Amino acid sequence: MTMPTDPGRTNPGPKDPGPAGADVEVDVEVVEYTDPLCPWAWGSEPVLRRLRAALDGRVRWRRVYGILFDQDEDPAPDPAAETLWYARHLEEIGRHTRAPRAFRLRRVAESSWPASLVAAAAEAQGPEVAERVLRRLRESVFVLGEPADSPELALAAARGVPGLDGERLAADAASDAVRDRVRADHAETRRPVPEVLSAGGDSPHPGAAKETPDGGLRYALPTLLVRRAGAVRAVPGRRPYEEYAEAVEALRPGLPADPTPLSAGAALARYRSLTEPERTLLTHGPWPPPGAVRIDTAGGPLWLHPEEAAVRPAVRATPPAATLTPSRAARTIRPAQ
Repeated sequence: MTMPTDPGRTNPGPKDPGPAGADVEVDVEVVEYTDPLCPWAWGSEPVLRRLRAALDGRVRWRRVYGILFDQDEDPAPDPAAETLWYARHLEEIGRHTRAPRAFRLRRVAESSWPASLVAAAAEAQGPEVAERVLRRLRESVFVLGEPADSPELALAAARGVPGLDGERLAADAASDAVRDRVRADHAETRRPVPEVLSAGGDSPHPGAAKETPDGGLRYALPTLLVRRAGAVRAVPGRRPYEEYAEAVEALRPGLPADPTPLSAGAALARYRSLTEPERTLLTHGPWPPPGAVRIDTAGGPLWLHPEEAAVRPAVRATPPAATLTPSRAARTIRPAQ
């Protein structure tokens, strides 16, 4: 879908930490509309991580926090019933995405604002820190079952991220500058381009624009826009890798370079946290790597680098699986209930 460019921001956003890109002129912007607490965005991470690795150093990647759970929405009349319904909704989404899902969802998130403010504030501390903070925020709900929907919980979820200045993160997340940035993200998400007003395809989440409580529209999450030289390609919803790569290729022929899968140890060292779909898509060779820590969830395991597991909140260790050889031994941990 090619159209006149949408007048969004053009500042570079965070990229997945990864190998340096080729010597290519950076004249392409990828805009990712997302939310730290969105289940479809969580389930799309394997493909989007692969795309970020393929485009690392070759594009400007900008995240826009769309605020799935807005602060002006009316509270549920029966929170327990809402939580039960939403847990079943997550289970249904998980059948499509195979993403980890908490054994017990404590509640539906009250607001996406705190997590979005913390994720946006983390960008000031570099792309690697920003990626890991956002990942922790996603896992707060989909692994631990307690959404980071308050400032205290959002900051706690980020605690222990290597290289993170926690005091600075708290100050930045509470600042007018970061709040103004997320307000701008909120508004931009509610100006969808016409081409996403309807969407088709085989995806269980094709990504047509969603109606908001005030009768407006917003991008479905996730949605990617690829921009170059006044043209835009929109890729809404959860899509296969090839559709994202084709959108980039259409505007910058020869740009996508499918990343070489990493060895198990290298991938876990780079990403720190891998779901089963991610490790299948992004790694090769024997699994798990030495020292890997497995978190069991209702939607399958999550694998952590041992240094990441040492600073993770709300998990407890259990003995290694007896079937693993010493060279491949992995501890198994389970979210605290």
